[in-house]
Amino acid sequence: MTRPLIAIPARFSATASALRYAAEANARMLVEAVWRAGGEPVSIHPSDPAETDVAARLVRFDGVLLPGGGDIAPYCYGATDKHDSVYDVDDLQDAFDLEVARRALESRLPLLAICRGLQIVNVALGGSLHQDMGGPDLEHRHLLHPVTIRPGTRTAQAVGAEKAEVSCYHHQRVDRLGNGLTVAAIAEDGTVEALELPRAESWFTAVQWHPEDTASTDSSQQNLFDTLVRSARSS
Repeated sequence: MTRPLIAIPARFSATASALRYAAEANARMLVEAVWRAGGEPVSIHPSDPAETDVAARLVRFDGVLLPGGGDIAPYCYGATDKHDSVYDVDDLQDAFDLEVARRALESRLPLLAICRGLQIVNVALGGSLHQDMGGPDLEHRHLLHPVTIRPGTRTAQAVGAEKAEVSCYHHQRVDRLGNGLTVAAIAEDGTVEALELPRAESWFTAVQWHPEDTASTDSSQQNLFDTLVRSARSS
């Protein structure tokens, strides 16, 4: 059976040991989770939306995965200042990811958004972010913690549970919700951990955590990738 093509925007990397110079990359655990699910993971080059038709580029794909990465430039969500902790901002990466999020939803492509990906969708739909969660003792870096998932949501159906132990790596979180988005999961400290769009005409969920970190040993996390690929196959 032909594997559904899953588009994953590449991340710019300043160095890559095997390639000698700057690179475009995606996390191996992320790609392997899509492959285990039966999908064909395809890294796509971040192009300038002002110069290329992103919707046309996505036509050949069956689904989209928006992965984690660096912070979004605060001006993208209307902030006039920049917190000292904001890192790895890239204007081209932001512009491309935001356009991919909008076009994937408009084109009714199945979409899974992870960590930065959740924040991208929120900003793409008019939402905003807390630029920093309050320092090292309050952020969710290198952290395994429980989340509560709202019953009946697509996230709960995909994970197969209403409680999950998840792997996080982020220092920012959702502030104002984007238009039409609803909260599907929260952490004990109130951090939004999953978002959904009830009006979406295809499968979509966004999680603040990194399911790929534990997907190889935790079926509930692998289920997110399985559901994306299954939805892509039937779309």
